[in-house]
Amino acid sequence: MQTKVNSLEEGKDGTIVIRTRGLPLRLLLILSMFLVICVVLSFISANTFRHFGLDDALSVVKPSYEPCIGAGYSLDDWIKPPSSNLMHNMSDEQLFWRATFVPRIKKYPFHRKPKIAFMFLTKGPLPLAPLWERFFTANQGRFSIYIHSMPGYTEDFSSTSVFYRRNVPSKCNHESAQVIGIDVQAKVNRFQEHGSSDLPFDCLLAEWGQMSMCDAERRLLANALLDFSNEWFMLVSESCIPLYNFTVIYDYISKSKYSFMGSIDELGPDGRGRYNENMAPEVNLTQWRKSSQWFEINRRLAISVVEDTFFYPKFKEFCKPNCYVDEHYFPTMLTIRSAHLLANRSITLVDWSRGGAHPATFGSGDITIEFFEKILRGPTCKYNDGNSSVCFIFARKFAPSTLEPLLQLSPTVLGF
Repeated sequence: MQTKVNSLEEGKDGTIVIRTRGLPLRLLLILSMFLVICVVLSFISANTFRHFGLDDALSVVKPSYEPCIGAGYSLDDWIKPPSSNLMHNMSDEQLFWRATFVPRIKKYPFHRKPKIAFMFLTKGPLPLAPLWERFFTANQGRFSIYIHSMPGYTEDFSSTSVFYRRNVPSKCNHESAQVIGIDVQAKVNRFQEHGSSDLPFDCLLAEWGQMSMCDAERRLLANALLDFSNEWFMLVSESCIPLYNFTVIYDYISKSKYSFMGSIDELGPDGRGRYNENMAPEVNLTQWRKSSQWFEINRRLAISVVEDTFFYPKFKEFCKPNCYVDEHYFPTMLTIRSAHLLANRSITLVDWSRGGAHPATFGSGDITIEFFEKILRGPTCKYNDGNSSVCFIFARKFAPSTLEPLLQLSPTVLGF
């Protein structure tokens, strides 16, 4: 390239003249041919894909990476209840940790129908199951069922039963027992016959008055908490029956401002007399409470029970042997933490009039219309801070022999 500038001082104008040497002709021809070839190839490619349908094939090609939450992951995977089979391999520690997940946002981002979790704490069979089946009929979606029985015990319910596969894992099953050389069924039989066992610590049966009973109740609560729709948690036994139909009981529990657990400061040997000074400073004598074992609590209190690691060690170590920890642990802990949420009474009727360490057991001869009129016409009580004539909506203890007369009278007397 050459540039020539004529000076103004020579009397010429200041125009700048630029002379450029053109591209060689051969290079221009090569570039033109290359451009033509590119256009032709593009046209051929486009028609080939369209002819053989390769557009669709290319459109479904997916990237090689996957989203961090996994393909198809949705809210349903979080909120759906456990499968029909409740058995799992989690330890108590893992189960309690998982069960105490609590959403910080109170409003649910889905339609939630609150349910009552009926938790059956049993030694083995459910002899009154047919009565309960009738009670639950036509109320699907308003209840859940959980059964904690003796280690190794399984009951063969039909696939159409509401109790089918509703057993939760107990502390010791046949597999773990075999590892440590235990004949579980022999221990269960011995317990049923004599009321005691010599199982090792890591394979304990839920025994009355022992911490293993509270462990079983916490295990039931934790398994029930895995279902986000469970709002109320009712503990019942194999000898317990409902005294009203499902709708009455659902309304009674769901409309209550309080949970039904006692919080009794009982003087004397069966109350404060069971307190151990080593419980302090976590629990002082004035905080010691007593209640019936059979309770109903809401979801907030259930989480409080399952997550507890503060009171549990003290009760486990010092509430024995004649302390009957199942009557004191939960009511004392919940009174200290949330006394304003407790009704300070039970909704399960028992008969202590015959004396002894255990309430009376009703037999087939007790099941009459007059019997139910008497227990349903009991004293008044407080319900949502007002007086109510309906104080008990469950009752125990009913022997297996009462099943047939109960089924005969339930439509007339119990309303189902």
